[in-house]
Amino acid sequence: MTTSSQAAPGTDGGKTFMGHPRGLSTLFFTEMWERFSYYGMRALLTLFMTTATIEANPGLGFDVATAGAIYGMYTALVYILALPGGWVADNLWGQRKAVWVCGWIIAAGHFTMAIPGLPTFFLGLVFIICGTGLLKPNVSTMVGELYPEGGARRDAAFSVFYMGINLGAFLGPIFAGQLGENYHWHWGFGLAGIGMVLGLIQYKLGERHLGDIGALRTDKSPEEVAEVLRDLLRRGGSDRALRVPGVERYDRPHDYGDRATARAECPGSRGPLLHLRLDARRTHG
Repeated sequence: MTTSSQAAPGTDGGKTFMGHPRGLSTLFFTEMWERFSYYGMRALLTLFMTTATIEANPGLGFDVATAGAIYGMYTALVYILALPGGWVADNLWGQRKAVWVCGWIIAAGHFTMAIPGLPTFFLGLVFIICGTGLLKPNVSTMVGELYPEGGARRDAAFSVFYMGINLGAFLGPIFAGQLGENYHWHWGFGLAGIGMVLGLIQYKLGERHLGDIGALRTDKSPEEVAEVLRDLLRRGGSDRALRVPGVERYDRPHDYGDRATARAECPGSRGPLLHLRLDARRTHG
């Protein structure tokens, strides 16, 4: 399946967005709302985990060390998963579909966290980690594709794009933080999900301004692409070690009482490339 490369989409009827193609406005507001949801929830995360379960607005009652470990692992995995996120877009979906699908995964994560309960809390975090890791690198790639000629104009476009990031990161903690801390934590998580849904709605409405930007470009047939996806799911769902290029072994996390561990080693390395352990403790006072 091959998609021909065309010139970057121009402006519609002479209209521009801050002097740039209208497609930039679509990506600007998509990323703004995604950052609104991400930082809105993140502003509440540690406070929610460390608030005692007996408060009027109850939290999870974790101690500070446990909450900090979860917070750190969460933020790290969001960026680590940008690597497979880019691979999925380049080989299976294309950037445009990756942003659309993974935006809904992020929204599902926030709405899952809006449901009280420890299982829904961790499940929501997993959804957000996976969705953000797949969305974050691909929306930025699409901004660059608007300017195949490169140069100072593309640099200026990224400056405008970063304004959207900063605007969302500024507004999210204000609105979600106020709602969550002063009324109910789960309402704040729900507001973050609503923000992501608003971003997806305007993304779909503004998609026509993107032309063929973000479409899957590959020499593989649709059947070959589907086979790659099936093989990926088959490896991920088996009991065997997951295979990652350049990684010799990846052992699935195993539970050891209240501990979870994971490790990965590369050929020739003196020790594990990745070794994570989490000790979870809860307090109720």
